Amino acid sequence: MDSGAASPLPATLAPALPPYEGIAMADVRLVRSETDAAAALAALHAMDVIGFDTESKPTFLKGEVSTGPHLVQLATDSTAWLFQIGAQPPAEAILHVLRSVLESPAILKVGFGLADDIKRLRAKLGINTAHVVDLATAMKQKNERNSLGAKTAVARFFGQTLQKSKKITTTNWAMARLSDKQILYAADDAHVALKLYRHWQALKQH
Repeated sequence: MDSGAASPLPATLAPALPPYEGIAMADVRLVRSETDAAAALAALHAMDVIGFDTESKPTFLKGEVSTGPHLVQLATDSTAWLFQIGAQPPAEAILHVLRSVLESPAILKVGFGLADDIKRLRAKLGINTAHVVDLATAMKQKNERNSLGAKTAVARFFGQTLQKSKKITTTNWAMARLSDKQILYAADDAHVALKLYRHWQALKQH
């Protein structure tokens, strides 16, 4: 029933933040060939820090064991490199890049909620990821009990809204051909982690 008077907004509703634009498709590389792998290896080894994340096909049945990860995302400041991993081990050139970069003590890997990612990479590919900072715990404030998510971190540090579609999160990441939305979603997960880390470190210098 309309009384004619405007209802006040709940005090908990904050003003809408502008959207986080994210990485452009032109800056995403799907690593599929030996040439792609060589380019990825050179670019990633040139970095002191990279963004890191994985995606796995969701499990829906009770007791069902994940066969993930099915996608590994590694990001430099300018480019996100996506490595598709199916049910079988990837090509040797691709596996070499992942092992070389993820096990390197010289390259810091940063991301959010990485415990499962690291565990699955070890179980599936025998990769022992080294030199990692999980921003979910590293960036949270002293009075916060829960770990920090990428969406909250983007709002806090950039004043923007990171779009996290549950519909895309729960898609089949094991598909041979990923959609553009899947590619950009996955690339952003790794790339935004690196951007947040750089920003966080810069704030510490002041």
